[in-house]
Amino acid sequence: MSDALSTKLTAAEIADAKKRVQYRHANVEDEHDDCVRIAYQWLDAQILTKRMLSRSYPLKNIIEIWGGRHIEASDVEVAAELHPKIRGKYPHFNFSARLTFPSGRRLANIAEARTQDYHLTTHHIVETYGRIEEP
Repeated sequence: MSDALSTKLTAAEIADAKKRVQYRHANVEDEHDDCVRIAYQWLDAQILTKRMLSRSYPLKNIIEIWGGRHIEASDVEVAAELHPKIRGKYPHFNFSARLTFPSGRRLANIAEARTQDYHLTTHHIVETYGRIEEP
């Protein structure tokens, strides 16, 4: 697991990133900063590649289920902007098409994680992910 677990994204860092992002949609919904933190942790767990994903995944939905909280696509865009190794535009980033199921430890210090009624099932994990991160 990378240093991202020990990295706490500050409100100022997130606010600055929101100013830099060129959003896909004109009407951007703003959720809680923890939504960006959840998306950042999910992105950080992925195996990076040189190429952008050609396949399109419903990343927002996948990350919501893992993080147990509603997020917006714009939260994923901000998280990608903040991540030093993620490149590309939502939903085509430079990580493997064999998605990695992130360790639950990544959510330990994010207060809003798993606060809403999203059901993370074994079926979802098997159907969505090709790898599982070490706990």
